[in-house]
Amino acid sequence: MVAARESSAAAAREAAMMDASKYVRYTPEQVEALERLYYECPKPSSLRRQQLVRECPVLANVDPKQIKVWFQNRRCREKQRKESSRLQQLNRKLTAMNKLLMEENDRLQKQVSHLVYQNSSNGYFHRATTDTSCDSVVTSGQPPQHNVAAVHPPATAAQQPRDASPAGLMGIAEETLTEFLSKATGTAVEWVQMPGMKPGPDSIGIIAISHGCAGVAARACGLVGMEPAKVAEILKDRPLWLRDCRSMDVVNVLPAGTNGTIELLYMQLYAPTTLAPARDFWLLRYTSILDDGSLVVCERSLSSKQGGPNMPLVQPFIRGEMLPSGFLIRPSDGGGSVIHIVDHMDLEPWSVPEVVRPLYESSAMIAQKMSMAALRYLRQVAHEDTRSVITGWGRQPAALRALSQKLTRGFNEALNGLADDGWSVIESDGVDDVCISVNSSKVIGCNATFNNGLPIVSTGVLCAKASMLLQDVSPPSLLQFLREHRSQWADSNLDAFFASAMKPNFSNLPMSRLGGFSGQVILPLAHTFEPEELLEVIKLGNASNYQDTLVHRDLFLLQMYNGLEESSAGTCSELIFAPIDASFSDDSPLLPSGFRIIPIDSPLDTSSPNCTLDLASTLEAATQRSRIAGVNGAKAVMTIAFQFAFESHLQDSVAAMARQYMRSIISSVQRIAVALSSSSRIVPPVAGAAGQLAPATPEAATLSRWICQSYRFHFGAELIKSADANSSSESVLKAVWHHSSAILCCSLKAMPVFTFANQSGLDMLETTLVALQDMTLEKVFDDQGRKNLCTELPGIMEQGMAYMAGGVCVSSMGKAAAYEKAVAWKVVDDGGGAHCICFMFINWSFV
Repeated sequence: MVAARESSAAAAREAAMMDASKYVRYTPEQVEALERLYYECPKPSSLRRQQLVRECPVLANVDPKQIKVWFQNRRCREKQRKESSRLQQLNRKLTAMNKLLMEENDRLQKQVSHLVYQNSSNGYFHRATTDTSCDSVVTSGQPPQHNVAAVHPPATAAQQPRDASPAGLMGIAEETLTEFLSKATGTAVEWVQMPGMKPGPDSIGIIAISHGCAGVAARACGLVGMEPAKVAEILKDRPLWLRDCRSMDVVNVLPAGTNGTIELLYMQLYAPTTLAPARDFWLLRYTSILDDGSLVVCERSLSSKQGGPNMPLVQPFIRGEMLPSGFLIRPSDGGGSVIHIVDHMDLEPWSVPEVVRPLYESSAMIAQKMSMAALRYLRQVAHEDTRSVITGWGRQPAALRALSQKLTRGFNEALNGLADDGWSVIESDGVDDVCISVNSSKVIGCNATFNNGLPIVSTGVLCAKASMLLQDVSPPSLLQFLREHRSQWADSNLDAFFASAMKPNFSNLPMSRLGGFSGQVILPLAHTFEPEELLEVIKLGNASNYQDTLVHRDLFLLQMYNGLEESSAGTCSELIFAPIDASFSDDSPLLPSGFRIIPIDSPLDTSSPNCTLDLASTLEAATQRSRIAGVNGAKAVMTIAFQFAFESHLQDSVAAMARQYMRSIISSVQRIAVALSSSSRIVPPVAGAAGQLAPATPEAATLSRWICQSYRFHFGAELIKSADANSSSESVLKAVWHHSSAILCCSLKAMPVFTFANQSGLDMLETTLVALQDMTLEKVFDDQGRKNLCTELPGIMEQGMAYMAGGVCVSSMGKAAAYEKAVAWKVVDDGGGAHCICFMFINWSFV
């Protein structure tokens, strides 16, 4: 017993010594040396740790294993610190969002009470005016006297003439402030949640649009990690974040009370389409600080009603009216600012054709273009200020945003073609579908030369523009197709010629090291406006030359693509691009061209005599099948504008060529739009809504049945579940369409082209059913795959099937997709004749 106890005690002492040896207390000098290495390399190799021991005498007595443990603990602490910081930040954000939602809930309850009381009051007075004993009812004290004024409101002070003195302007400013606050936090406007915009911690904020009020109005509430003063500075600089703002001039500034100012502003907004004139506004802006420390910037239009200083009308602008609007900015308890934005306008919809009038009567459009755009810009700037700067091709995020804004501004300038920008309209050729404007004041320099050594000097810019009506086609889907398949609508020879106005010395551009690509390669630069906007560089490989202007050179475009989301109402989709020169400098001239699609909320009567869309009838005729079927789908206005630099003596020939080129683009876009609209009704939807399957064509259903029958005949197994195989043709098509493996069919020709693919196959090739037929079989495989195909193809035709080893495919975007294995079989029709060859790529994934 004694020996056993002594043995136990010895074991305990030995264990205690081992535990003590595991814990090492480092000196400050040792910690400093380890921290220095950690910042250089958080995860050093064993050789680097041994080198550290040799280089630092203070660590000579530390076991390398202990140093390894120290780095493990240090990384763990860093991870915990970051996670704790993230959770604290999220908690502050959720707390502020919760407070904002509670305030919104209180406001909605007040609005409900107000509407209930107003409804009961209106009912009471309706009974009172139709009753012969109304005098006794009114004098009985029911209802209170102030409700009579609510039914017949007297003229407010803002509607009565004022003088233009500072006191008169101050009175207008105070009333503007009161009306704005009643809209931002009160019940002056009935707000309803904007479709597709649900509040939450990851959302942009609480977005609402007006219901039943004069004009169009939108309201946005959100959180921004930025101080109120900086927020106000950015929001007051409207051209900084509002893409449609052409200019905003401060005409006069007056002091107003303590830390307050009154400004008289003149603002011009571009028109979004060729079918409407631009707008301008004559405004009063009042900046003040409330008693609770909130910063307020409110605005309204000045007119003869207020009696203030007036601004003469400017041609060809239509004078719009801004009803009391503005920004309420208050500090948030968790840091940053809580912002309430109200935009309330009367855009004079009478001044535009009836077909586009819904654009000027849409509160959702105002919310997207103004209220949400302001919040997105603030969030983007705050995100860049709080995180490490990520540059794209050596550029700061602000510089990339400036490039995208430069593209939009250049596109808007060409689209509007205002005379004070130097634009004038060229006489039409008798057909009014394309408008040609010329600007001789723009001179684009160039260092390119022809064969005879004479330099090319551009002495002007020409713009061809047109608008058309789209129906039953998704704007983002159409623009995505145009973006990914430029060869379907663009002419590479004309691209090369008109790009020669820029400096075509592309060799200094980093992309030139990519070598011999054919077609186009999309190289992303950055998300310049959260995830809704992409800025990218397009490399058009081996572009053809014109008069040896771009011999053996690739053509590069700077491109902006936005409006990616389909769920939000009023979303405008744009694809705008411009040739870039070798320097790719921020101040280099750009000639933006591209497409803009704006959805029209309400259905339109295109037979109206006010309809001026030149190309609508052509597209409507192509979609006669959908009209006969009673389909009344969504409509959108598409505006196309292309700019071309030219020499003065070639203006007429370039104008004729540009007009013809524009008509060719319009024809291609119509064809693509009709095909996309048709395919949306032919092809089963991916995870169809509510399990509904779109009507399938007999050809697609028959081909799916042949694919499954041939697979069963050649391999002795079922391609799809037996239950689906014995079901209707639509069920077989749906099972093939949703099959996890990529299934592709190609024609039996000398140069096989794809004729069908399921959803997985389209995803692997990064294409659509419309563009699938332009892809040949040999371009999909890499070199080894093509060799294997040449070896197996005769066996497929003779034996009817073949197994192929794993390899790599190349998508239409140049991306590599590896597959574990592939099988191929000959598809035969009901008569036993060979119809096509079907390939199935199993367990594929992008490399």
